[in-house]
Amino acid sequence: MNSIFIVLPILTLLMFDLGLTLRPQDFVMIVKRPRAMFVGLFGQLVLLPLLAWGIAMAFGLQPLFVIGVMLIACCPGGSSSNVFSMLARGDVALSVSLTAASSIITLFTVPLVMQWTTLSVGSSIGVQLPVGNLLLQNVLTMLLPIVLGIVMRMFMANAAAKIERVLSKIAFPALMLLAGIFFVQHRETISEHFAVLGLCVGALLIVAVVAAGALAKVTRLDTAERRTIVIEVGMQNAAQAIAVASSPFIFNDGRIAIPAIIYALLMNVVLLTYVGVIKYRK
Repeated sequence: MNSIFIVLPILTLLMFDLGLTLRPQDFVMIVKRPRAMFVGLFGQLVLLPLLAWGIAMAFGLQPLFVIGVMLIACCPGGSSSNVFSMLARGDVALSVSLTAASSIITLFTVPLVMQWTTLSVGSSIGVQLPVGNLLLQNVLTMLLPIVLGIVMRMFMANAAAKIERVLSKIAFPALMLLAGIFFVQHRETISEHFAVLGLCVGALLIVAVVAAGALAKVTRLDTAERRTIVIEVGMQNAAQAIAVASSPFIFNDGRIAIPAIIYALLMNVVLLTYVGVIKYRK
C-alpha cells in the first residue's frame, strides 16, 4: 500500500481544520503586535532550521536523514500548538496567528531551505528537489484547504463550528496513525538508526525549546508570550514533512520521513513535560 494515499488526505484535513479556526483578523496580528510575531516567526523559520543543521552535522547523520531533519525543522507550526498554549496559560491569540502566518510563509521558505539542503548533502547520493512539484503540492494540500476553511467560517459559521469540533478530535489520532503506518513500513531502518536519530531529534527539541525561551526573554516578551513562543518553535507540522518526504512527486523516499516521525512523537513528550512543569510551579 502506498502511504501517500493516507498522508495527503490527512494533511489536507488538518489544514482545512486549521482554516476553520482562523479569521482574517488573525493575519493582522503581525501589524498589531510586531515584536511578538517577529520573535515567533524568527524562532520557527530561522532559528530552528539553523539549530537543526548544526545538530545534524554534529551527530554526523547520513545525507538522507540530514534532509529529513531539515525538512521537519523548516515546516510550519503544528495546529495542536494552540491547545498546548492554552494548557500552558500562554497567549492563545498569538499562537493562532503564528500558526496561520507560518503556514503561509513556509509555502515559499520550505522550497528555499530544502533546495539548499539537497544541493549541500543530497547531490552526493543523487537526491534532487523538484521545486515546482513541491510548490504545487503545498498549494493544493495546504494553502487551498486553509483558504476554504477560512471562507467557510466567514460565510457558514455554524456548519464550520460543527465540522471543526469533529476534525479537532481526530487530528492527533490521525497523526499518530500516520506515524504508526510509517513505523511498520520502515521498522528495520528505524530500529537500525533509532538510537542516533532519537538522540539527535531529542537534542534538537530540547535545544530549540531552551533557545526559544531565551530569545523571548531577551526581547522582553511577557510570560504568556514567552510560553507561546517556546511551544510554537517546538511544535512542527510533522504531517507536512511526511507528505513531502513520501510524495512520489517530490522526494518519494519514506526514509526521509523517519526524523519527522520521531519528532512527532518526541515533541509531544517534551512539550507536555514543559506544560507539566509550568503547572507544577503554579
